[in-house]
Amino acid sequence: MKKKEFWRAVKFVLFSISAGIVQIVSFTLLQEVVIKDLNNPYGWSYFISLALSVIWNFTFNRRFTFKSNANITRAMLLVVAFYAVFTPVTTILGDYLAEDLHWNEYLVTAINMLLNLSLEYLYQRYVVYRNKIDNR
Repeated sequence: MKKKEFWRAVKFVLFSISAGIVQIVSFTLLQEVVIKDLNNPYGWSYFISLALSVIWNFTFNRRFTFKSNANITRAMLLVVAFYAVFTPVTTILGDYLAEDLHWNEYLVTAINMLLNLSLEYLYQRYVVYRNKIDNR
Protein backbone atom coordinates (compact mmCIF):
# COMPACT_ATOMS: atom_id res chain seq x y z
CA MET A 1 0.00 0.00 0.00
CA LYS A 2 1.37 3.39 -0.95
CA LYS A 3 2.01 5.94 1.76
CA LYS A 4 -0.61 8.32 0.36
CA GLU A 5 -3.21 5.54 0.19
CA PHE A 6 -2.41 4.52 3.76
CA TRP A 7 -3.04 8.06 5.04
CA ARG A 8 -6.22 8.28 2.97
CA ALA A 9 -7.47 5.12 4.69
CA VAL A 10 -6.48 6.52 8.10
CA LYS A 11 -8.42 9.75 7.41
CA PHE A 12 -11.41 7.72 6.24
CA VAL A 13 -11.36 5.69 9.44
CA LEU A 14 -11.09 8.81 11.61
CA PHE A 15 -13.98 10.53 9.83
CA SER A 16 -15.92 7.27 10.04
CA ILE A 17 -15.32 7.19 13.77
CA SER A 18 -16.78 10.69 14.01
CA ALA A 19 -19.73 9.53 11.89
CA GLY A 20 -20.02 6.54 14.21
CA ILE A 21 -20.28 8.90 17.15
CA VAL A 22 -23.05 10.77 15.33
CA GLN A 23 -24.76 7.44 14.65
CA ILE A 24 -24.50 5.98 18.14
CA VAL A 25 -25.53 9.21 19.89
CA SER A 26 -28.54 9.67 17.61
CA PHE A 27 -29.36 5.93 17.85
CA THR A 28 -29.26 6.11 21.65
CA LEU A 29 -31.44 9.22 21.79
CA LEU A 30 -33.95 7.67 19.40
CA GLN A 31 -33.89 4.24 21.04
CA GLU A 32 -34.10 5.40 24.63
CA VAL A 33 -36.04 8.66 24.44
CA VAL A 34 -37.84 9.45 21.20
CA ILE A 35 -39.31 6.29 19.67
CA LYS A 36 -38.90 3.64 22.33
CA ASP A 37 -42.65 3.01 22.47
CA LEU A 38 -43.20 2.58 18.71
CA ASN A 39 -43.54 -0.78 17.02
CA ASN A 40 -40.09 -1.89 15.77
CA PRO A 41 -38.01 0.72 17.61
CA TYR A 42 -34.69 -0.84 16.51
CA GLY A 43 -35.44 -0.51 12.80
CA TRP A 44 -36.48 3.14 13.01
CA SER A 45 -33.64 4.12 15.33
CA TYR A 46 -31.08 2.36 13.13
CA PHE A 47 -32.41 3.82 9.87
CA ILE A 48 -32.56 7.43 11.06
CA SER A 49 -29.18 7.32 12.81
CA LEU A 50 -27.56 5.66 9.78
CA ALA A 51 -28.91 8.38 7.47
CA LEU A 52 -27.48 11.10 9.72
CA SER A 53 -24.07 9.44 9.84
CA VAL A 54 -24.00 8.90 6.05
CA ILE A 55 -24.56 12.60 5.38
CA TRP A 56 -21.87 13.51 7.90
CA ASN A 57 -19.37 10.98 6.53
CA PHE A 58 -20.00 11.81 2.87
CA THR A 59 -19.49 15.51 3.44
CA PHE A 60 -16.17 15.21 5.26
CA ASN A 61 -14.69 12.37 3.22
CA ARG A 62 -15.47 14.03 -0.10
CA ARG A 63 -13.69 17.20 0.97
CA PHE A 64 -10.82 16.01 3.16
CA THR A 65 -10.15 12.32 2.49
CA PHE A 66 -10.64 12.01 -1.26
CA LYS A 67 -10.18 15.73 -2.00
CA SER A 68 -12.45 15.31 -4.96
CA ASN A 69 -14.13 17.73 -7.29
CA ALA A 70 -16.32 14.94 -8.65
CA ASN A 71 -19.84 15.96 -9.50
CA ILE A 72 -21.54 16.10 -6.10
CA THR A 73 -24.91 14.96 -7.44
CA ARG A 74 -23.40 11.94 -9.18
CA ALA A 75 -21.24 11.08 -6.15
CA MET A 76 -24.19 11.34 -3.77
CA LEU A 77 -26.38 9.23 -6.09
CA LEU A 78 -23.69 6.55 -6.12
CA VAL A 79 -23.60 6.64 -2.32
CA VAL A 80 -27.41 6.44 -2.26
CA ALA A 81 -27.16 3.38 -4.54
CA PHE A 82 -24.79 1.74 -2.05
CA TYR A 83 -27.14 2.45 0.82
CA ALA A 84 -30.17 1.33 -1.21
CA VAL A 85 -28.69 -2.16 -0.85
CA PHE A 86 -26.81 -1.87 2.45
CA THR A 87 -29.60 -0.26 4.50
CA PRO A 88 -32.41 -2.77 3.86
CA VAL A 89 -30.09 -5.73 4.32
CA THR A 90 -28.64 -4.48 7.61
CA THR A 91 -31.98 -3.15 8.86
CA ILE A 92 -33.74 -6.47 8.26
CA LEU A 93 -30.83 -8.49 9.63
CA GLY A 94 -30.39 -6.13 12.58
CA ASP A 95 -34.09 -6.18 13.34
CA TYR A 96 -34.07 -9.99 13.24
CA LEU A 97 -31.05 -10.20 15.56
CA ALA A 98 -32.31 -7.53 17.99
CA GLU A 99 -36.04 -8.20 18.03
CA ASP A 100 -36.37 -11.92 17.27
CA LEU A 101 -33.14 -13.38 18.65
CA HIS A 102 -32.94 -10.76 21.43
CA TRP A 103 -29.34 -9.75 20.76
CA ASN A 104 -28.28 -6.53 22.41
CA GLU A 105 -29.28 -3.61 20.13
CA TYR A 106 -25.96 -1.86 20.66
CA LEU A 107 -23.96 -4.98 19.74
CA VAL A 108 -26.00 -5.37 16.54
CA THR A 109 -25.47 -1.69 15.72
CA ALA A 110 -21.71 -2.00 16.35
CA ILE A 111 -21.51 -5.01 14.00
CA ASN A 112 -23.39 -3.08 11.31
CA MET A 113 -21.12 -0.06 11.81
CA LEU A 114 -17.96 -2.16 11.34
CA LEU A 115 -19.42 -3.76 8.24
CA ASN A 116 -20.36 -0.32 6.95
CA LEU A 117 -16.86 1.07 7.58
CA SER A 118 -15.08 -1.55 5.49
CA LEU A 119 -17.61 -1.79 2.66
CA GLU A 120 -18.12 1.95 2.33
CA TYR A 121 -14.39 2.69 2.11
CA LEU A 122 -13.95 0.19 -0.71
CA TYR A 123 -17.04 1.44 -2.51
CA GLN A 124 -16.15 5.12 -2.24
CA ARG A 125 -12.49 4.57 -3.13
CA TYR A 126 -13.04 2.30 -6.13
CA VAL A 127 -16.49 3.31 -7.38
CA VAL A 128 -17.54 6.80 -6.30
CA TYR A 129 -14.14 8.55 -6.52
CA ARG A 130 -12.24 6.04 -8.66
CA ASN A 131 -10.71 8.57 -11.07
CA LYS A 132 -11.50 11.76 -9.17
CA ILE A 133 -9.16 11.67 -6.18
CA ASP A 134 -6.90 14.57 -5.19
CA ASN A 135 -8.17 16.81 -7.99
CA ARG A 136 -9.91 19.50 -5.99
